[in-house]
Amino acid sequence: MEVEETVETRTSWSTAQGEAHSIPCDHAGKKRKQDPAPGPAIRINEDEEEDEDDEMMSEHMRDSEEPSNKRVKPVVKSNSLTGVITPVKTPALKRIGQSISRSISFRTEARPLPPAAMRPRTKASSFPRRRNSQCWSDTVESHDLTAKEIKRQEVIYELTQGERQLIDDLSLVKKVYYEPMLKLDILTESERGQIFGTLDSLIPLHQDLLSRLERLRGSEKTVGQVGPTLMDWFPCLEAYVTYCCNQVGAKALLDQKKQEKPVEHFLRLCQESSFSRKLDLWNFLDLPRSRLVKYPLLLKEIQKCTPPEHPDEDSLPDALDIIQSIVAEVNKKTGEAECQFYRRGLAYIEDSQRLQEIQLSRFLYCHGELKNNKGQRLHVFLFELALVLSRPTEDKDGGQVFHVYRQPLPNYLINLEEIPDGEPGGGGPFRGAFTGGNDKVKNCFRVSSRGRSKAHPYSLQANDSFSKQQWITCLRRAIVQSRDRTTLSNQSQLCLPPDPILCHIADLSLSSDTDMADHNSR
Repeated sequence: MEVEETVETRTSWSTAQGEAHSIPCDHAGKKRKQDPAPGPAIRINEDEEEDEDDEMMSEHMRDSEEPSNKRVKPVVKSNSLTGVITPVKTPALKRIGQSISRSISFRTEARPLPPAAMRPRTKASSFPRRRNSQCWSDTVESHDLTAKEIKRQEVIYELTQGERQLIDDLSLVKKVYYEPMLKLDILTESERGQIFGTLDSLIPLHQDLLSRLERLRGSEKTVGQVGPTLMDWFPCLEAYVTYCCNQVGAKALLDQKKQEKPVEHFLRLCQESSFSRKLDLWNFLDLPRSRLVKYPLLLKEIQKCTPPEHPDEDSLPDALDIIQSIVAEVNKKTGEAECQFYRRGLAYIEDSQRLQEIQLSRFLYCHGELKNNKGQRLHVFLFELALVLSRPTEDKDGGQVFHVYRQPLPNYLINLEEIPDGEPGGGGPFRGAFTGGNDKVKNCFRVSSRGRSKAHPYSLQANDSFSKQQWITCLRRAIVQSRDRTTLSNQSQLCLPPDPILCHIADLSLSSDTDMADHNSR
């Protein structure tokens, strides 16, 4: 009986020992010798192994729980059970739980986790940030069409959905920007008309096409013949000439007005709102132009998916010719408006800079920022007949002015030299501006003039290789076309037809001489 009680006591203690951190090694050894039964002895040995593991764990927990400079009371070996079992009381278990909690808390504080970002609760808006992309196949339950006809219906459906989305966006601009900016008195009536242009008149235009396309859909949600409808409607897009020509000045004025705090604050709030889909005002104003250039692409896709025997076989090519001619006319007029806008923005330092070629230019090949050999940023214009380097500044009203830098070059006199990447910069015309510390030039080219003493060679650097290639391509085209134009002009001057007035005078003189001879003979 004594042995059984001891075993039970030690088993109970070994269970709590891992929590009380007590190791009665001496007492365990003494009882093991008095126990004749092999079973309890094995249980005791297992308990001792667990006790040793618990001892190591408890020491590790105490090391992480308490600082190293704290004075710890040593464990005193005892031959009685009283001193050993005393820590196994309920309050000690609670203290162990607290020590574990402190140990976990200590480790967490050593490596704190980043606080979770608080998401403000926003009110749901009727304007989604992103539109759901839906195909024609999603709108029908079943069909027996071929793959080519399915593709044709998909493109027509994309055309219809594009009209609907454009109408929604233009209506949004009118409701959110056009009307409030006047009511808030942050734009004058004149400024609002210049920025928004004829945008208000484009909404009913596209509503008309949308209603026509929806009437073409049959009971099975398929569209049969679409060519005649587009042929009849495309001429309405000539209204885009006025709208797109106004965009050049509209963009400049909008950028100028953004410098004013009330306008900047209003536009920023609108862009951060959910209805804007993170688009700014100019993105919305440029949507009609983007839509215009997409019509030929959509029409080509419809034509590609139309079988030879289809009723649209004859009407689609005619509709494509109409829209392509309209897009070409809009591009031409927009280029002329852009050229005129930047011509007016040039400020000449000397009268010799006012080349006739600049005033006669009708369009721009390209324009943008380049660096000269001193590292200065210049805004370069490649007009139809002249190359102009300028320094952009602001006038007293905040508008942009381009001061002409050095002498402009007529295109037919330009010599173009492409500078290979990696060419040593040296101490020549680059003066270390293009080398970037490694004594190698990159993305550079040089332009000079033939037979003009005032026009010095200009070494220019583009931002990247793509921009450099675009400049070189445009310069080569401008040089060739300008020289051809000059050659034709010289030939036409050499082969001028005789003046009819002079011919009439010559006839009169001859007639007079003849009449006089006849009169004398009489």
